[in-house]
Amino acid sequence: MKKAFTLFLVAILSAGTIAFANTDDSTATSTDTTEMTDTAATATQDTIEEPVAPVAAPTEESVVEESAHQILKEKFIEGGWIFMSIVTVCLILGLAFAFERIISLNLNEVNNAKFVGDVQNALSNGGVDSAKELCKNTRGPIASVFYQGLDRSKEGLDIVEKSIVSYGSVQMGQLEKGLVWIALFIALAPMLGFMGTVIGMIDAFDQIQAAGDIQPSMVAGGIKVALLTTLAGLIVAIILQVFYNYIVSKIDAIVNDMEDTSIQLMDMLIAHDKK
Repeated sequence: MKKAFTLFLVAILSAGTIAFANTDDSTATSTDTTEMTDTAATATQDTIEEPVAPVAAPTEESVVEESAHQILKEKFIEGGWIFMSIVTVCLILGLAFAFERIISLNLNEVNNAKFVGDVQNALSNGGVDSAKELCKNTRGPIASVFYQGLDRSKEGLDIVEKSIVSYGSVQMGQLEKGLVWIALFIALAPMLGFMGTVIGMIDAFDQIQAAGDIQPSMVAGGIKVALLTTLAGLIVAIILQVFYNYIVSKIDAIVNDMEDTSIQLMDMLIAHDKK
């Protein structure tokens, strides 16, 4: 009986120890799980609360520039790169001649009133040779015309007048140098545009003939090419025409100054001969 009781008591104590151990393990496991959950929640909260750097949105100006450039590129391709390239070349060459003329005319401009006064003082103080030297060192067509007139002052006033008129025509021709090319590109650009129009319409009618039916989507491509090439040619012609008219107005102003100052030169030579 004692052995049986002893075994029974040992069994009870062993069961209690095992149960207590299991309780501690489950508590520890629950505690670890809770700590891991809290850690994950904290990390998630930190991640959510962490500020995200805002992505810089494209400015309205950059979007407009990119869209305008993209539109021009698309229209250039849609209009047919062959004719559109030729029209673009006309624009570039026309602007090159126009800028060359504008720069040349502006460089040839001088203060006419001051120049005529200096020539008169040189003629009165140093004679014809001093006035010629002043004209030789002054830029512009007016100084060149004065030099030619002073150079023939000893041959008489009639010869001086003819020399001024003849050399004035030469200077006028030099002023107008390059204008014929600008006029050519003004006329050529819209003609090329109209040629693209004709070709686009022919292509549209070819598609109609091949299909045997008229559908808007079928002929829209050819008509669009026609309109784009015409528009490009007209734009180039308008731009070059503005520069052409500006250059012509500058040349007319210089020629008027040449005629006015030539009359003053004749008066100065007449007064100098009377001395």
